[in-house]
Amino acid sequence: MSTSSSTKPASTVPDGILIGHLTPGTAAWDEARAGLTITATEIAAVVGLSPWTSRFTLWHKKAGLPTPPFEMNPAVEWGNRLEDSVAAKWQDEHPGLLAAPAGTWQHHNRDWQRATPDRLIYPQPATEFDVPEQAVELLEVKTSPFGEGWGPDGSDEIPVHYRCQAMWQMDTTGLRTTRFAVLIGGWDYREYTVNYDEDDAKILRDAAERFLDDVRNNVRPPIDGATDTYQTIRVQPDGLEDRDVEIPAELAARWDAAYRALATASADLTQVRGEVLDLIGDGKRAVCDGRRIAYRTVRDGATYSLQPYTSKDTAA
Repeated sequence: MSTSSSTKPASTVPDGILIGHLTPGTAAWDEARAGLTITATEIAAVVGLSPWTSRFTLWHKKAGLPTPPFEMNPAVEWGNRLEDSVAAKWQDEHPGLLAAPAGTWQHHNRDWQRATPDRLIYPQPATEFDVPEQAVELLEVKTSPFGEGWGPDGSDEIPVHYRCQAMWQMDTTGLRTTRFAVLIGGWDYREYTVNYDEDDAKILRDAAERFLDDVRNNVRPPIDGATDTYQTIRVQPDGLEDRDVEIPAELAARWDAAYRALATASADLTQVRGEVLDLIGDGKRAVCDGRRIAYRTVRDGATYSLQPYTSKDTAA
């Protein structure tokens, strides 16, 4: 997908269909996202760009097969806890606009295309009970511990999986501009604007339709190296039979080679972690030419952990 924004003007009203304001985790919420539908949080997985869900796992979910249960982690928890605060900051910065909960939407022609944006933006003055037809833009609220993938404040440079999400939401609702309010590192507040791009939207639509056709025709995606793909495979078998299963020689050779490489890599990793930690000393971060490599945390005066800086540290 391209990284630049289209110059198309913003739509004045949404033309999607509001399903309702549904509470996450309820039966109505699950029903709106179940079956052969693709939501904005799933479209990045469809095109293989999600840092959290693989195409393989999403296929199993849509096929009604077992997938690993969702596990709350600190990044998701604090992203949820801080959403209202970051949205309030955006509101303070834009006194002429009102950001209100958006609800769950579907495309006016494609009922399988769904989206639940964080907020709809309305022009002020607005009544307490704004109708969705008066909304003019979308607002997405994000948090990120280190800001990887987020460009300069005021630009359209955002992580590609969030660009997929925004494009899908605009294509679903009919609105043509998405604002992003992002809190990085707990104190660095930034804003971004992404405009609708018909070419990018078509790429996503076509990919989603092919993906749903694969689900209907039982064409399973190939196994990839994602952790959640392995976890999905783990939950498929039911029972345990005492029998041998012959596997191809090529696969057995890859198994042996991978475990030899793992043993070597594990020893190398332990050594390099020791060398980095030794050089950090009583500092907090290891950097190289301005790039952050790793950081350490301390508890009760003793080193608690040495962690790498990675792109997957970005919270939802």
